[in-house]
Amino acid sequence: MTPRRNQPGFPSAPIISDGGLSRRRQSRLVDARLLESVRESVMADSGPVTPLRVASAVQASGRLLGTAGSLAAVESISAELNGLGPLQALVRDQAVTDIFVNAPDSVWLDRGKGLERAPVTFSNEAQVRALAARLVAAGGRRLDDGSPCVDVRLDGGYRVHAVLPPISTRGTLLSVRIRRDQVFSLDELRQGGMFGPLGQQVLERMVTHRLSFLISGATGSGKTTLLSTLLGLCHPSERLVLIEDASELNPVHPHVICLESRHGNLEGGGAIDLGELVRQALRMRPDRLVVGECRGAEVRELLTAMNTGHTGGGGTIHANAAAAVPARLTALGALAGLSQNAVRLQAASALDVVVHVERSVHGRQLACIGLIEDGADGLTVSAALEIRGSELGPGPAWSGLAKRLGLEGRGFGFGYGREPA
Repeated sequence: MTPRRNQPGFPSAPIISDGGLSRRRQSRLVDARLLESVRESVMADSGPVTPLRVASAVQASGRLLGTAGSLAAVESISAELNGLGPLQALVRDQAVTDIFVNAPDSVWLDRGKGLERAPVTFSNEAQVRALAARLVAAGGRRLDDGSPCVDVRLDGGYRVHAVLPPISTRGTLLSVRIRRDQVFSLDELRQGGMFGPLGQQVLERMVTHRLSFLISGATGSGKTTLLSTLLGLCHPSERLVLIEDASELNPVHPHVICLESRHGNLEGGGAIDLGELVRQALRMRPDRLVVGECRGAEVRELLTAMNTGHTGGGGTIHANAAAAVPARLTALGALAGLSQNAVRLQAASALDVVVHVERSVHGRQLACIGLIEDGADGLTVSAALEIRGSELGPGPAWSGLAKRLGLEGRGFGFGYGREPA
């Protein structure tokens, strides 16, 4: 498979076609009066809002739109009633991972090469707020003056975050993260430029030898994508239990159990946090326990679980570099009431490797694979492989990593020589 390079770091997908842009121009012909008329007609009957019902309502409106206009009307109104509204057209581009609405005339998207201005606008601030409120309501929560900041997950793989004024000083802010059903193989990630043959072999052996790991990096650097791919390498007989705040992992594996945290209701009751889910997961006999993102007190339960025989597990963590992960773990451990020494002892025996990914001018790429070590200076991450320019080179901990992966005496590069990024 030869990837197209419009999205470095991930295998590429086709961009929005001219046909999609033409449909959006046609959709501008759909005025608010027609939208309201169709909405009233569709909502008058119970049942799901299907394209067929919308098309029938458009036809019953008596508007003479022509074939192209009718198709545009059905598409636009379906998006308004049951989708992302004006943003729906952007989702057709399989390379789009994030959409941001900063103002009615300021919509941006991310296709892996940084933010780009999107060819979409809203009529006014009220339309942005209405869309945000509808999406949040579809996720079972409310967005109003009493709850001005909300994060929800929607069917279809969307994670929506919305902020209202006066918390936002520029009007309603809307962020949409899109989880694609496609999971990339290691071969596809390598062909997309995320790492070379050496990086691929080390990652494969890391999973095979059941090293416990954390994938670190910034938002949008590819942590979740890489974690999903690595979990797909686990043996089919293994039972994977995934714990997430919002479901994003979708590994290709025959035995995956997913647990998702739950926010409290309007009275603040019924909340189930990640820490509780980790405790519940330990009763489900996991072969590998995975926390999608360690960002709070649940790090205590994760480290405890990995110290009770659950090797080969892992998760993701936000960090500026692999070497910064120990400080990040210490900070999260403090939220759980753990002392710095307790975090050091737990992490040193529970975790083996940190895999750091980052976004650069070359796209998303594997920047470092480091060993977690406990020495005189406390918990540290020593680089075994690290990016140098555009190539992965050996670091001071390479011999230690090679020993854990069963590569002693084979030499750096396994016969591949230098590592292309």
